[in-house]
Amino acid sequence: PHCSAGLRRPLDSTRPRATEGYKALAKRGPLSNSNSDMRSRFGATLGRSALWPLRPSLPAVRSPLRALRRPLSTAALDAYSNTVVSTVETVGPATVAIQVAAPGATVAPPGAPPGEGAPGGSQGSGVIITPDGYLLSNAHVVGDASEMSVTLTDGRVLRGTTVGRDVATDLALVRLQTPGSVPFATLGDSEALRVGQLVVAIGNPLGFASTVSAGVVSAKGRSLRAKDGRLIEDIVQTDVALNPGNSGGPLVDSASRVVGINTAIIQGAQNLSFSVPSATAQWVVSELLAHGHVRRSFLGLGCQLFPVSRLFQRAHLFDPPTAVQAVNVVPAGPAARAGVRQGDVLLAIDGNPLRSVDEIHRLLPTPGKRIRLRLVRPSDARNPNGEGRISTVELTTEARPHGT
Repeated sequence: PHCSAGLRRPLDSTRPRATEGYKALAKRGPLSNSNSDMRSRFGATLGRSALWPLRPSLPAVRSPLRALRRPLSTAALDAYSNTVVSTVETVGPATVAIQVAAPGATVAPPGAPPGEGAPGGSQGSGVIITPDGYLLSNAHVVGDASEMSVTLTDGRVLRGTTVGRDVATDLALVRLQTPGSVPFATLGDSEALRVGQLVVAIGNPLGFASTVSAGVVSAKGRSLRAKDGRLIEDIVQTDVALNPGNSGGPLVDSASRVVGINTAIIQGAQNLSFSVPSATAQWVVSELLAHGHVRRSFLGLGCQLFPVSRLFQRAHLFDPPTAVQAVNVVPAGPAARAGVRQGDVLLAIDGNPLRSVDEIHRLLPTPGKRIRLRLVRPSDARNPNGEGRISTVELTTEARPHGT
């Protein structure tokens, strides 16, 4: 009864042996209640050869739960660990701790313990990008300080001087005063990053030096509002754990190249961290080295947004739901010299629709370039959705005066 038709064996000499065994067992009397006694008496009477017809050989079936309980292969974990370890060994020595003195305090002298001479100041991180001691950090870490104390992972404390800073991208360039070469990291290509790619952050969160955390790229192309009100474009979002003190530290890819400068977190949120891409950092560094500040074009306009009507969209072939209107024109500025007046509605720069004031900042090229500005001059400046005349003006961009 325990065997299927396909597994049933023909009767042979073993079946009588099994029958005789059962009869012999019955003559010996009833089995005791002890399982061990039953097994011993039954086994001793029948033997192994008498039992095989009752236990057909069935194919082994692996339990799914047992498969889940199997230990994971360590190869993938070892590869992950080796990548992180290699990255830290390469870029870790180039990551520094920055101590900025409070206003009126003195900078810690070289060789002094970190924090000495700078009570109440700010702390952050940075990464050295050249062997002669240029390092990148955040503008909000450096602040308005012209000097700061920089501690390397080998224990050296060096004096740093501010080369320049750019609040609009929250980046700062610092030069270390060192007689010899220092460890440095290489800037990578942030535009080649892919969502899901492994990244490693190194810094000094809450004063814990040379802290490493790893994660993945969560998203690209984010925007953050800088302290000066401008949007920082193409921000890299990761799930790397960052804390106060990580600011200015490097975000590194698996090839040990710096692909971002850690700049911000969202308080109260988890695994939401943001970094300025290395492509932006390279442009800012070149501007700071050449000019001491980042040159940006300006039009000489004060603008505001207003919602456009369907009639306005159809009349001017303008799809965005909002448009930009000039409410203030700087006398003798680039826009004023091109003929732009107060009340004009700006539709596009070089054919690119303007949906907001931030679009103007993003679309303006470097100073000295010619652009075409398409605009509408309403019959009544107080009613920008009313009738108006479309025109296109050309102008040459100029550098915004430094400090404005």
